[in-house]
Amino acid sequence: MASTADPEHREEEETATGEDEDTGAQVAPIVRLEEVAITTGEEDEDPILDLKAKLYRFDKEGNQWKERGVGTLKLLKHKETGRVRLVMRQSKTLKICANHLVLPTMTVQEHSGNDKSCVWHATDFADGELKNELFCIRFASVENCKTFMEVFQEVAESQEKKEESKDATTAAGLLEKLSVDDGKVEEKTKEGASLAAEEGEAAAEQAKSESDKKD
Repeated sequence: MASTADPEHREEEETATGEDEDTGAQVAPIVRLEEVAITTGEEDEDPILDLKAKLYRFDKEGNQWKERGVGTLKLLKHKETGRVRLVMRQSKTLKICANHLVLPTMTVQEHSGNDKSCVWHATDFADGELKNELFCIRFASVENCKTFMEVFQEVAESQEKKEESKDATTAAGLLEKLSVDDGKVEEKTKEGASLAAEEGEAAAEQAKSESDKKD
């Protein structure tokens, strides 16, 4: 008599039987992977701002905004130099879509017609070469946009003070060098005058001695 058992039920029983069998065989991995240390280039920097956003750049040829990517925008401060740079990476690929220093000459402004967006000019290095770019960034909230603008402007102003301090230090160093050099010149002048006086006295004594001999 032909079996009337349900084919699906029969397959489940065979599968269950197969799962119970243990051959004891051990399969070694074909390729052994080792842990690799990944460097991001941000190891010597401290983040002072970290926000999610969408970045655009203005295409001059097409006269339109083009999307650069959606991801995390960071302002990173170097631990030694104190310089701050803006870096943004795309979320999925981690590709850099913005990478430039925040300079004293930079200003950020709210994008007209959208209080969640702002724009600024920068000399960017995201594509491996310096390019003058006009960026526009859009945040999820008005608060995030305001926070970015405030921190960006504070950083730019602090960099200006840093440059002024550096210039003042350099000027002070030059003035100190000049004063030291002037002191050396003055000392040399005094030494020359003293030597000349001594030589004059010696010549006078010698002339007097010769005159006495003649008499």
